[in-house]
Amino acid sequence: MCGIVGVVSQSPVNQLIYDGLLLLQHRGQDAAGIVTQQNRKFFMHKAKGMVRDVFRTRNMRALPGHVGLGQVRYPTAGNAFSEDEAQPFYVNAPFGLVLSHNGNLTNAAELKAELFTTDHRHINTDSDSEVLLNVLAHELEKTTRGLPLKPIDVFAAVRGVHKRIKGSYAVVALIAGHGLLAFRDPFGIRPLCMGHAVNEGEKGSGRTVMVASESVALEGTGHAFDRDIAPGEAVFVDMDGNVHAQQCAENASLHPCIFEFVYLARPDSVLDGISVYQARLNLGETLAKRVVSTVPPNEIDVIIPIPESSRPSATQLAHLLGIAYREGFVKNRYVGRTFIMPGQGVRKKSVRQKLNVIASEFKGRNVLLVDDSIVRGTTSKEIVQMARDAGAKKVYLASAAPPVRFPNVYGIDMPTPSELVAHDRTVEEIRRVIGCDALIYQDVASMKRAIGSLNTKLDGFDASCFDGVYITGDVTAETIAKMNAERIDGSEEGGVDVSRLALPNPQEV
Repeated sequence: MCGIVGVVSQSPVNQLIYDGLLLLQHRGQDAAGIVTQQNRKFFMHKAKGMVRDVFRTRNMRALPGHVGLGQVRYPTAGNAFSEDEAQPFYVNAPFGLVLSHNGNLTNAAELKAELFTTDHRHINTDSDSEVLLNVLAHELEKTTRGLPLKPIDVFAAVRGVHKRIKGSYAVVALIAGHGLLAFRDPFGIRPLCMGHAVNEGEKGSGRTVMVASESVALEGTGHAFDRDIAPGEAVFVDMDGNVHAQQCAENASLHPCIFEFVYLARPDSVLDGISVYQARLNLGETLAKRVVSTVPPNEIDVIIPIPESSRPSATQLAHLLGIAYREGFVKNRYVGRTFIMPGQGVRKKSVRQKLNVIASEFKGRNVLLVDDSIVRGTTSKEIVQMARDAGAKKVYLASAAPPVRFPNVYGIDMPTPSELVAHDRTVEEIRRVIGCDALIYQDVASMKRAIGSLNTKLDGFDASCFDGVYITGDVTAETIAKMNAERIDGSEEGGVDVSRLALPNPQEV
């Protein structure tokens, strides 16, 4: 999961991209990068860290130009990475290309070998984004053959990209001297939208076009939201701000990642026509039925959310059950998100640094804690114990999402089955691991209905981490085992027992 922004304007774009990245900071806190273009020359600065730490005044002054792109990075491997893998990436031919990517290619290893042996291109990092950049560069070179670049050539190159790569990808790229390219995978797994602004007093000459991972980046920088980029579609914005668009994939369908609505996206964003906030309210409604069937409401004194994504679901749940809603945890915003921290030991240690209890809301009460999802269970276990230490009589735990039983291979840091508390365990076994008095999960069908009802034009969801169905059709237990082996590479956890990683038949789900 990463956040990407691209801009074509008639004014300097460095501050605008910086502001857009700040609004997408929740999508990646490990590295940030911006590249701008002036007189066909690229200017780039990228480094580890959050946006506010990576960019200083001197860095911003060194990013001139009226077109550019940026990214906040969150590595899917969950481990320390080289600063060389921070994005954007650059390649000098054809034309000069820079690219940033949100997602994960499931056939990156095969493509890397193919690029070396057939396309005669060298990949210098372990990043699949560099692989994607070189595939795009090769396809663009084949299409243009040195001729002046036209939008039709760009779209032909993207068609070639779609045919070669698999996985999830939302992409922004700059083609030196020509413009900004944005495109999305044929299933629309990762979000990407576009908007515009017209500076007062400048009429048409002041038009700015922006593409971004979430609508909040557009609205927060004064841009009107125009639309989502469709699955498989490519949008090319030339240097004058003219927008060209074309569908470049065969049999494209809209199956966005459902975890975006559960946890990843900001609640004030709208993705593929669905309000993230309303989606989380709906999850609270359906979760209420599950809670009633497990714990009688008269045995719950208070409902407390685990900050912050669970708040809409918790408020709706409390309203429907007629139970008091209280804030019982105060979050320290200056501690990194535990979900994206590299090791279980570090993650466990950070929970009490990140959250502090308001003891009066727990003492002598039966409390129902509500979380957006439970992935590894380490944080949940620690929070349940914190509630008990604060004097709670009983601690119930409800998850607005179903059990996360399967690895995610499309760009979220939960690819190792052994890291998932729900993998190969019953709900009762999970409850005992976490240590709560009752554990209530959303069910998969209800989750899909609750969110899908907000846009009936969707073809479905990628819900692979919940139901084990991988929409791209190329992911098998052996694929996951191979990815896991590359991820841990000799660590003490060992590999995946493929025999215990049975994936369901899509027709049976």
